[in-house]
Amino acid sequence: MTQTAQPAPTHTGGTPAAPSPQPRAAVVGLPPALKRRVPKYSDLAPLMKFKKPEFSNAARLRRASTIWELRDLAKRRTPQAPFDYTDGAAEAEITLRRARQAFEDIEFRPGILRDVSSIDLRTDILGKESALPFGIAPTGFTRMMQSEGEYAGSQAAEAAGIPYTLSTMGTASIEDVAAAAPNGRNWFQLYLWTDRDRSLELIERAAKAGNDTLMVTVDTAVAGARLRDVRNGMTIPPALTVKTVLDASYRPAWWFNFLTHEPLTFASLSRYTGTVADLINSMFDPTLTFDDLDWLRETWKGKLVVKGIQTVEDARKVVDHGADGVVISNHGGRQLDRAPIPLHLVPDVAAALAADNSDAAIILDTGIMSGADIIAGLALGADFALIGRAYLYGLMAGGRAGVDRTIQILEKDMARTMALLGVTKLSELNPDHVRLLNK
Repeated sequence: MTQTAQPAPTHTGGTPAAPSPQPRAAVVGLPPALKRRVPKYSDLAPLMKFKKPEFSNAARLRRASTIWELRDLAKRRTPQAPFDYTDGAAEAEITLRRARQAFEDIEFRPGILRDVSSIDLRTDILGKESALPFGIAPTGFTRMMQSEGEYAGSQAAEAAGIPYTLSTMGTASIEDVAAAAPNGRNWFQLYLWTDRDRSLELIERAAKAGNDTLMVTVDTAVAGARLRDVRNGMTIPPALTVKTVLDASYRPAWWFNFLTHEPLTFASLSRYTGTVADLINSMFDPTLTFDDLDWLRETWKGKLVVKGIQTVEDARKVVDHGADGVVISNHGGRQLDRAPIPLHLVPDVAAALAADNSDAAIILDTGIMSGADIIAGLALGADFALIGRAYLYGLMAGGRAGVDRTIQILEKDMARTMALLGVTKLSELNPDHVRLLNK
């Protein structure tokens, strides 16, 4: 039987009736976990981990987790002239800024679903194993930054199983560094002088002291215009002027160490007093040519590395003249401003030497401030890296303990970066892991 629709009910007078009220939804209570209550002591006790405040410098070093934080500590503890000598570069410091920016402009390309439970950072460099893929670069006047100077650097490197390079302009002698780190791998950096007999004397001393690698620096025909040093009137040793005394008044530990240790001298040179630029311009040879490199190759029987390579052509030439390795470096931006960026040169140098069937080591220098920077350079084709400023920031921040902390930070950075890239050994790194932005 067919049903017919019933008309809607209406009030008398034709006004439509109000709709029937809908049933009200039941009120849902809060989950027990969200209901407020007075906390019990048994709940609070595991959360209360109050520690006694630590204000020692050792505690500050432990809390530092980046090289930049070590730099901040170094700046607070070191007078302006030696800090600026480390921190500064030539002229407008464009080269240094660009070198650091190049590392910031790296894009990593990680692989996933790899077993990265064990990371191996060991590598072979110039015929021997290094526990980490970096060493300590040669730095001049190091005991001016902090009184432990080259001794702290060489002993920290020995403990970490990495090479340490002593500068011709160091403030500890070849023999004293060898005695301080007898089981370390010590290298010696040489500036060739106009007086070849004095150069030969240094070479013989380095060999006798057990240095297995000679690193000749070739980018200092004349001194760069390091304007911070000019403004600070920096001399060796530091001058006690009204400005330096006032600057030291809130850095008493530095002055106490400076005044109560052996006087600061160039340990491999005769005593010299004057500006850095005067020393370089008076002692080093602007007539240096590839013929001198040939003489050095014949004279030195160990591994020979040339530091200051800034073009592909020069990398090939020095290898043709007997170099076992090249350090792609613009001297930390301290010589020619607007110089080439070392990181950007690495792929081209690696390709050129590979085309020549050369096994010469490619070492990267300048601008490195993290372990990720080192990994980026290795992925692009470098075999090894050198740290200069990063090491000195640690030294100024806390002497030997500060250098140890620098190495620990870089090691942790590298291991973490490799794990996140999906690689477990340095040999697995390749250019596919990185991309250079804004080159």
